[in-house]
Amino acid sequence: MTYVIIHALAPIFVIMLLGFFAGKAGMVDNKNVSLLNIFVMDFALPAALFSATVQTPWAGIVAQSPLIVVLTGAMWLTYAAIYFLATSAFKKSPQDAAVLTLTVALPNYAALGLPILGSVLGEGSATSLSVAVSIACGSVLMTPFCLLILEREKARAAGENSGSTLSMLPVLMWRSLKKPIVMGPLLGVILSAIGIRMPELLLVAIKPLGLSATATALFLTGVILSARKLKLNAIVGIATITKLLIQPFIAWGIVLALGLHGSVAITSILMIALSAGFFGVVFGNRFGVQSPDAEAVLLLSSVLCILSLPLFITLTAGS
Repeated sequence: MTYVIIHALAPIFVIMLLGFFAGKAGMVDNKNVSLLNIFVMDFALPAALFSATVQTPWAGIVAQSPLIVVLTGAMWLTYAAIYFLATSAFKKSPQDAAVLTLTVALPNYAALGLPILGSVLGEGSATSLSVAVSIACGSVLMTPFCLLILEREKARAAGENSGSTLSMLPVLMWRSLKKPIVMGPLLGVILSAIGIRMPELLLVAIKPLGLSATATALFLTGVILSARKLKLNAIVGIATITKLLIQPFIAWGIVLALGLHGSVAITSILMIALSAGFFGVVFGNRFGVQSPDAEAVLLLSSVLCILSLPLFITLTAGS
């Protein structure tokens, strides 16, 4: 099982290492990655998420509702706790805290979901559907929290509105929803719900964009990291432990509370037990927010999940 996990993580480290090398060697300007960021956030990832959701039958999405409840609960609780801790105890700025908490709360479904779940439950349409639903759940129900905070602080810095968050909410919601990274999966879910099938030609046309999404995002993350120095501190340690141990046990608690068992319970816990995702770091860079803490958590959790994932795979074996 350790081999399977290392095998799944290898592409992540190799592609991030290539981006890191490209940035350090000056092959890519690691101080100005706006073009790469636009490609990832406005084209590649939205295309991948749209394809995954629009091709997922609505009946299949509804059938996955217990999984959605567990994932959403574990992500929201983690986000709220880490954001409060970062802003209150560690006095982080709202932007920095938003990037850090998204990194911690949103697991790396896109890169690790299918390899890990497939190795435990077997590859098949059911496994692929669970991973697609997990990705859509994170994109539609999780990322807007981070975007709302980043948009709010951007508006305040520009002097556009100094009112309360509640008074700014309609404008902030619209700004978040119209972002391709949110609109892509949301549109896919809506079209799936009303039973509209996309022309095969369209799906084939955007498939190369979707295939490039994860690799480009990881490469971009490596480039971003090449311009930083890894800093370890208390909040990084707490956030990493929360991601790898506390959040999966939160998911386990929700599973027990709902009385779930079998493959649904295993899927719910293992999806949350994955390492931190790269969305937070990439989002922050798009808004000009650098979060060394989020970058450190991303790296540490990706390495240490080699130890934590076998633990949860073993613990859920009897579910």
